[in-house]
Amino acid sequence: MKRAERLHALSEMLRRNGSRGCSAERLAREFNVSVRTVKRDLDALERSGAPIWSRPGPGGGFGLAVGASLPPVSLSAAQAVALMAAVAAAPDAPYADLASAGIQKILDVLDPRTRARADELASRVWVNAPHSASRAIRSALEEAMAEQRVVRIRYTSRNGTTTTRDVEPVLFASTNNQWYLVAWCRLRDEMRWFTVSRVERASVTKTACGGHSIREVGEPPANARPVLGR
Repeated sequence: MKRAERLHALSEMLRRNGSRGCSAERLAREFNVSVRTVKRDLDALERSGAPIWSRPGPGGGFGLAVGASLPPVSLSAAQAVALMAAVAAAPDAPYADLASAGIQKILDVLDPRTRARADELASRVWVNAPHSASRAIRSALEEAMAEQRVVRIRYTSRNGTTTTRDVEPVLFASTNNQWYLVAWCRLRDEMRWFTVSRVERASVTKTACGGHSIREVGEPPANARPVLGR
């Protein structure tokens, strides 16, 4: 059994046992591995985000929170590096930090041989990462988009005019090597494209957005598509 398959089977066994849990010795017998290997696997599952609990002492063991499971991970080394390269080349993309954390979770549950090949291949891929807006600003814009809340921004336009305005985020768009926040501007009462790198300050308010839709932005260019598209 490959390690990725064993990790999935291990998480499912813990889930089935519920609050009873399983001892490391029992898990080792079940999967025909050493107790040390089982504990390494449990550490990998926990690093990947699985809510594993442990109970010390006689009758103790390990368990997984009710309802939790870990889907099987079976990426090749090249697929893992493709994800790493895509995120590294676009650190200014929305949710790039979360994507990087997600990739790390995937790497943590790859079998050791595939992980080693991925690490070696990754050393052969270099990127010249562009300058990006501050992490605090991007986090605020990402949160406002995800939660659909009004965000207050301090923005300097191309002609040098600086304003503070409340905007309702509608979508992120990338064109001409720039990321834009497309939002309904409450100051101008219209849809506007804000260059993310020109946002000097951003704070999420408690005010919900008014429900402006993507259709209000207009027709996208012929070569544009949502990231969900294939």
